[in-house]
Amino acid sequence: MSDTGTNKDTSTGTGTSTDRVTVRVPAKVNVQLAVGAARPDGFHDLANVFLAVGLYDEITVTPADELRITCAGPDAHQVPLDATNLAARAATALARRHGREPRVHIHIDKDIPVAGGMAGGSADGAGALLACDALWSLGSSQAELLTICAELGSDVPFSLLGGAALGVGRGERLTPLDVGGTFHWVFAVADGGLSTPAVYAEFDRLTATADVPPPTADPALLTALRTGDATSLAATLTNDLQPAALSLRPSLATTLTTGTSAGALAALVSGSGPTTAFLTKDEESATTVAEALLASGNCRTARVTSSPAAGARVVS
Repeated sequence: MSDTGTNKDTSTGTGTSTDRVTVRVPAKVNVQLAVGAARPDGFHDLANVFLAVGLYDEITVTPADELRITCAGPDAHQVPLDATNLAARAATALARRHGREPRVHIHIDKDIPVAGGMAGGSADGAGALLACDALWSLGSSQAELLTICAELGSDVPFSLLGGAALGVGRGERLTPLDVGGTFHWVFAVADGGLSTPAVYAEFDRLTATADVPPPTADPALLTALRTGDATSLAATLTNDLQPAALSLRPSLATTLTTGTSAGALAALVSGSGPTTAFLTKDEESATTVAEALLASGNCRTARVTSSPAAGARVVS
């Protein structure tokens, strides 16, 4: 089950030192992902409605002689343990800003699907940033941390914020959104991952001769979130990257059909995939959908959870 609410103040403000900090940070689903045409810099303008869900990574940082990353949990072997890891980049960026060396051991307890379109890497970056800020007793404001997050990647700011938000630009400029109830979800985790750059490249190929409109948030979807109406939200779920993800992984179409046939209100590819997301009317329905997905053999595992969930926060 998820925690509800958003993390309103990520400032540590303690002024004291510690030798271990653990931060819990959620996964996300894009309930709307509207994608514009490729910009000259290679990025795409987005209208990205994020919803944090109750699947979490935990990031623990301790002092060390040098920057080191370790990881445990499902598919941990797929997580890079070098300077390319967003957690390592977050620690380095924060240390550089404060004129210090990032001498820290970052351990990731991984539960968010790896390369699954649920911002697991971004979550680790946001979690490490908040954890190092607390470990080093920097007392940074949320605004300062969000600035660093935006430098790290498009999804990292939302991982810090949590709850629900509209992201524009590359998705990094956030406006928090009200959520009027609890939404129930099933996430079907596929074997293997999908490269986000590859999915965007396929989107560009598929839309090369199309007139791609500027991305805008759907007012009906925002109303459904605000009122907590699952049926209305189901009717407005969209992901402009879904055709590209299905083009690269056609088997995902069968997974989507399996979930809706089992009673899901709606189904879509989560972000750039290959994880698929199923919105259900309640927790009981979610369990039924998850059982059907597992029985079908179309996915490796199915996770039942709910939203919204709190953003990155210190838990110990």
